[in-house]
Amino acid sequence: MKFMPSQLAYFVKNKTMKKNLRNLGKFFLIIAIAIATYSIIFHYIMEYEGKQHSWITGFYWTLTVMSTLGFGDITFTSDLGRTFSIFVLLSGIIFLLIMLPFTFIRFFYAPWLESQLQVRTPHELPEGTANHIIMTSYDPIAISLIRKLNHYGLKYAIAVHDAQAAEELLEMNVRVVIGELDTPETYRRLRVEQAALVFVNNDDMVNTNIIATIREISENVPIITIADAYDSIDVLELAGATHVFQFTKMLGVTMARHALGVSAQANIVGSLGGVFIAEAYAAHTPYEGKTLIQSGLREKTGVIVVGIWQRGKFEIPRPQTIIHPNSVLLLAGSEEHFRRYDDYIGSARTFEAPVVILGGGRVGQAAAEELDSLGVDYRVLEKNSKSIKDDSKYIIGDAADIHALERAGISLESPSVLITTHNDDINIYLTIYCRKLRPNIQIISRAVLDRNISKLYSVGADIVMSYASMGANKITSILKPDESLMLAEGLTIFKADVTASLVGKTLTESQIRRKTGCNVIAIRTGDAFDVNPDPNIKLTENEELILIGTAEAEKEFKKVIS
Repeated sequence: MKFMPSQLAYFVKNKTMKKNLRNLGKFFLIIAIAIATYSIIFHYIMEYEGKQHSWITGFYWTLTVMSTLGFGDITFTSDLGRTFSIFVLLSGIIFLLIMLPFTFIRFFYAPWLESQLQVRTPHELPEGTANHIIMTSYDPIAISLIRKLNHYGLKYAIAVHDAQAAEELLEMNVRVVIGELDTPETYRRLRVEQAALVFVNNDDMVNTNIIATIREISENVPIITIADAYDSIDVLELAGATHVFQFTKMLGVTMARHALGVSAQANIVGSLGGVFIAEAYAAHTPYEGKTLIQSGLREKTGVIVVGIWQRGKFEIPRPQTIIHPNSVLLLAGSEEHFRRYDDYIGSARTFEAPVVILGGGRVGQAAAEELDSLGVDYRVLEKNSKSIKDDSKYIIGDAADIHALERAGISLESPSVLITTHNDDINIYLTIYCRKLRPNIQIISRAVLDRNISKLYSVGADIVMSYASMGANKITSILKPDESLMLAEGLTIFKADVTASLVGKTLTESQIRRKTGCNVIAIRTGDAFDVNPDPNIKLTENEELILIGTAEAEKEFKKVIS
């Protein structure tokens, strides 16, 4: 009831609604004229048959016949009257039973429902809104990004042009503002000039239009966008984008670099507070199969193992933790430490059999190009002949066909298989199939939706890379530079000042790990930092902790340590 005045105002002001009401009024006028005409003719025919009835009786007879009720209490006896009755009955079926419901729904009921959606859906952000993030589509990257923004307590809003889509998002507790994506007024109502960042995540053509529209209002707001085609990068930059990414290409390149035979050296994924963070695959390294203390990594290279991924499960390592062949080590250290690590590990083991890539789409092609640039042999299995780039490297066939997989080399000593399709159902199926065919092969799979990451690990994938998480992490790193580093879904490296409750205590006495689940990987004092600090060193003022933990552990740290 509280929306009624707003809905009535919407009906009065909206031009389309006014036109609809006029059309509906015209239709009712035609029906009224028909009823009046039939009532008049009714009297003339009744007089012809020698009967007299009132005008009310004429309207009553007309309505009962047109509505097909036909009580039969008033009838004609002549052929003329009965013919007239048939005509009135047929016209009533057309007007009242067919045209009236359609016209009422088309010109009144549907617009009324739309007006309810329009009124309930926010048309602008509250005055004073600032430092928020604006998105222009609700896609997998936006879903992942929203989770991270909620984690940091940052405000956001998604611009939606369709009222029904906006209503569905509101029911999911997603913050939306309704408006056309190519009109400046929409972004004024989104307070774009006070926004921290705009993420434009539609197709290339729409993105270009949106970016140009935003630049009419604000020249300074950072705009991040996605380019599907390589040729679109320059166009999007000329339109005014601050950062243009090809996340599908980035995903393919990253998947290729994790394949066995590419490199055994550490892959630096970021840095925070002077500490570099890297990933390293344990297979075919000197420390494979050893415990952490037996590996001697810290003594030989200076790097410390701050975490271990084991098919999607992350754990803070202990001295007796065993490093399995499919373990992915998370390492921390300085540039010098990683130079020593790379010298210690040496070059990657070479394999005669090619890396197998399932799927020749944009991700698969990017992976193939990266492997080619690194001098690693590969085969791409693709069922669409239009995606074939090189007959010597591409094989036409269905990945679910054992014979096609054999032609690609799956039955040989292929070190790795990259599953790159854009359908998670297919990726899960292929992961199970490849694991059955080759129990020891390294399987690197793509996940389109983050909710399927755990499923892919559970069915046998060694490494799962999410397009959505990769995009959201990149945007978060731009939004919060040098404050936190998102490594994987739910895993963060972050900084925190030494608070009054920690001053004078050692790391052992503070019990940070036991209380919060976070692990201190370094202590920063000015420009100097101590990686893997002695747990018996007392903490002092003006120091900064660098910690690693899950999103939940980070929240617990901020709540407990004050």
